[in-house]
Amino acid sequence: MKNFHTPTRMCMVCRTRHPKYELARIVKDKNGQIFYDNSFKAEGRGAYLCKSSECLAKFQKTRALNRTFKQEVPQETYTKILVMVENDLD
Repeated sequence: MKNFHTPTRMCMVCRTRHPKYELARIVKDKNGQIFYDNSFKAEGRGAYLCKSSECLAKFQKTRALNRTFKQEVPQETYTKILVMVENDLD
């Protein structure tokens, strides 16, 4: 029987590791656009976020994308990503 590896990624807010597909993936593409990638296939630098209510609440407050992507990210980008992640939970 084959032993399959489950890829893990670290949440940018709580810094804990989880299976990749249990997290929300946020991408910064080569044009500098930042968006939520629910397909896990978009090209660009990926960052991961727990879908827990604690991490979603801290995500905007701690400005986690600014640290992760080393740039100033507009507040409306945070809001748009949060809405899309929360809609994906339903």
